[in-house]
Amino acid sequence: MRESTSPPLYVVPEKGGLGDLVANNAVEEPDEPVFHRKVGDRWEPVSAAKFSTEVIGLARGLIAKGVGHGDRVGLLSSNRYEWSLMDFALWTIGASPVPIYLTSSAEQIEWILSDSGAVAVVVETATHEDVIQGIRGSLPALQHIWQLDAGVVDELRDAGATVEPAVVEERRKAVCPEDIATIIYTSGTTGMPKGCTLSHANLLAGSGNAVALLRTMFGPVGDIPASTLLFLPLAHVFGRMVQVGATVARTPLAHCSDVKQVPAELASYKPTFLLSVPYVLEKAYNGARRKAYEGGKGKIFDTAAATAIAYSEAQKPGVGLRLRHALFDRLVYRKFRAALGGNLRYVISGGAALGERLTHFYRGCGITVFEGYGLTETSAAVTVNSLESFRPGTVGRVVPSVQMRIGDDGEVQCTGDPVFAGYWNNEAANADAFTEDGWFRTGDIGEFDDHGHLRITGRKKEILVTSGGKNVSPALIEDRIAASPLVAQALVVGDGQKYIAALITVDSEYLEHWKTSAGKPADATSADLINDPDLLQELQRAVDEGNTAVSTAEAVRRFRVLPSEFTVESGHLTPSLKMRRKVIMADFADEVAELYS
Repeated sequence: MRESTSPPLYVVPEKGGLGDLVANNAVEEPDEPVFHRKVGDRWEPVSAAKFSTEVIGLARGLIAKGVGHGDRVGLLSSNRYEWSLMDFALWTIGASPVPIYLTSSAEQIEWILSDSGAVAVVVETATHEDVIQGIRGSLPALQHIWQLDAGVVDELRDAGATVEPAVVEERRKAVCPEDIATIIYTSGTTGMPKGCTLSHANLLAGSGNAVALLRTMFGPVGDIPASTLLFLPLAHVFGRMVQVGATVARTPLAHCSDVKQVPAELASYKPTFLLSVPYVLEKAYNGARRKAYEGGKGKIFDTAAATAIAYSEAQKPGVGLRLRHALFDRLVYRKFRAALGGNLRYVISGGAALGERLTHFYRGCGITVFEGYGLTETSAAVTVNSLESFRPGTVGRVVPSVQMRIGDDGEVQCTGDPVFAGYWNNEAANADAFTEDGWFRTGDIGEFDDHGHLRITGRKKEILVTSGGKNVSPALIEDRIAASPLVAQALVVGDGQKYIAALITVDSEYLEHWKTSAGKPADATSADLINDPDLLQELQRAVDEGNTAVSTAEAVRRFRVLPSEFTVESGHLTPSLKMRRKVIMADFADEVAELYS
């Protein structure tokens, strides 16, 4: 199969935009909760009517301050209720929020605000405001700097008292589906980010069709109402998709501002579904396994994990497998689900490959993980697994309203309602982004299986070519090596070299457990153990396992352990947790050279 098409399940309205979702929800189900806010230790519901009232009040203030239709407004903040409030207020008056990652440098922030021509910027803290003040001289279009922690929402609400609500209604009705809803600057792995323009129609089509396809996920679990906890940054398109999708589905959403607080917030909020990246799911599994071993129940956990995987893989589990599964549900799986809040039943995972093993483990534990695939330019997911068509190891079938094909060079290309029209002020990038007949070039290499499910096998720009002329896509073996709980990240190298090698970082949390079982000093760090023979032997097992997935020419022959994990703060990961290959190669050039000396 070289091409796949899926007709829409959700039809984008001919008029209006994202602000209409809020207005319609307030009219049709005014008392139903659409958000939950953390107040002290309690999650307080925000009804559709209350949220609409707050959006209108903020919209009046923005109009009073001169924000016009089509104006761009920067958003620099962690996830919080006020971000969603600001998003929908701006969308209601036809303005375009421009999200900025908290990890962005002053130079990147200056570029985004300058390139977008933002007339205002909303920041979270005084520190953020200081950064903006330091670059304001180079931003002639910037008229306002508003700080959330300083109470700007109340300030704008007060300022809007002179603006009649009817003015907001006029502005909302003037919005067209083709209007730019947001400009998301892609974090990228090199260079300055490009502004990806997404229209109201793009976001409605992408989120609306995903909700229609995954309706069960957005519905109740027994008598427990559906809800989700958003911890992926709203600056990323994946986070934006769940915000819009939850509003389309009228499913309550709560915000988590720090990924480190996810375990605690899951325990208190108890959502029924999540949108996640593999890193978080891997951490949850590794953490549970580590605790089991520390409590002397490691073998029980491993047997339970193997049973969960076998149960998920089986088309029709036999009596013995069903009995073992029921036993371990009481002993292990319930505790694992309880650590994730207790009500969690569904997860959409994207951004990187989770792998079949963990996908089956989670499903065997009672939590179905739907792997999906998409980019900022496609308004997030354009393929996803579903209950009706579930194949672990793939990123699913084409989402309704999307057409997808595989180019002659193996590149995944797509078109359809969620696909953007182009980059902001960047015709050169637009020329590279689309084929002659208007299909978007994703830059990813993939293939459809016999069931129409997509597998991503690599990236065009990350293909390594050995000195012997062998083309190697690093994604598959990197994912296999990183499946080891001891491995945090694996980056395959070897472009222009005689053989393939790898840089490996050690998972700092799992290392604590490993040190105990291996008899290593409790205070030893990964940097201290770089050349430890026992650690190297354990990592060699992970490499050997990875090598089973590829040919001899693609296999990793040597590896080097790095002293610490790649992080967003170190500059080695994008905010969406993808490895910045060129940055890593530059920063660890000496280590790479040693692999070939």
